[in-house]
Amino acid sequence: MDHEDPTPRPGEPDPVTDPVASRLLVDADLSGGRWTRVDLRGVVGRGVDLEGADLDSPWLADGGPVLINGVDVVGLVEAELDRRFPGRALRRARALEGPDGLRAAWAAVEAAWADLGRRADALPLTALAESVDGEWSFTQTLRHLVMATDVWLGRGIRGLGDEAYHPLGLPNAEFATDGYDLSVFVTHPPAHADVLAARADRQRQVREFLAEADEADLEQERRNPWAPSHPETVRSCLHVILQEEWQHLRYAARDLAVVAAALEAGSGQVDDAVGQHG
Repeated sequence: MDHEDPTPRPGEPDPVTDPVASRLLVDADLSGGRWTRVDLRGVVGRGVDLEGADLDSPWLADGGPVLINGVDVVGLVEAELDRRFPGRALRRARALEGPDGLRAAWAAVEAAWADLGRRADALPLTALAESVDGEWSFTQTLRHLVMATDVWLGRGIRGLGDEAYHPLGLPNAEFATDGYDLSVFVTHPPAHADVLAARADRQRQVREFLAEADEADLEQERRNPWAPSHPETVRSCLHVILQEEWQHLRYAARDLAVVAAALEAGSGQVDDAVGQHG
C-alpha cells in the first residue's frame, strides 16, 4: 500500500502552523460519511479505500482530469453516461453551436424525458412523491426543471424579473440563503397533475423558442441571471438549460429505479431499498 509521509517536504506548508495545510489527513476514518456541496478540487488521496464510494459531480466533464490509480476517468464516465442516455452526447456536439443542432439536442432530451415519464406513469402517485436518500422526489425534480427553465429562458434570455417564475417551480437549497424571495413559490406540495402541466408548458416554451431562433438570435448578448456582471449569450443560456435537463434526468432515472425496486420487492417503503442505493 502507498503510504504518504506526513512530514512536510522542503517548501511545503507545515500543518501545525498553517491552517490550510492542516487539511492534511493521515490514517483518518471517513467511512460512511456524506458530503454535499463540498469542494474537492485538487484533492490528493494516497492509499485510500474507495470500496462502496458513491461520488456525483455534475461538472465532471467541465474541468480538468480526475485520476483514479493514475487513469483519467472523466472520458470513461462520460462515455458510459452517453451509452445509458441516448442523445446525451448531442449536448457536446459541435453542431450544438447552431440552431439546427440545438433543436436536435432539445428533441433528444425531450424524448428521453418522455420515456422516463412513461415509466413514472406506471407507478402509484405516492411513489412519485418519495425521496430516495434525501434527494428530490420525481415530482420535485420536475418542479425544479420548471424553475430552471424560468431562470435561463425567462430571466436569462427574455430578461424578465420575478414574473418569470411559475409558482409551482422549486428552487435549489441556496435560493433563500442567497437572499432571493421564496414568496413567489407555493409552500404546499402541489398535485402531480398540476406539476406535469407546468412542466409541459415550459418544455413547449423552449421548443417554440428554438423553432424560431436563427444564428443572429443565438449570438445576442445576455446577462447571467445569477451574476448579472457575467456576460452570457442566448446560446450559452440554452446550453445551461440542456445541462440541467440531462443532469436531472440522470438523477430522476437513478432514484425512480430505486422506488420501483422497492415496490416490486413488496416492501412498499423506499427506505427499505435506500441502503442498496447509496
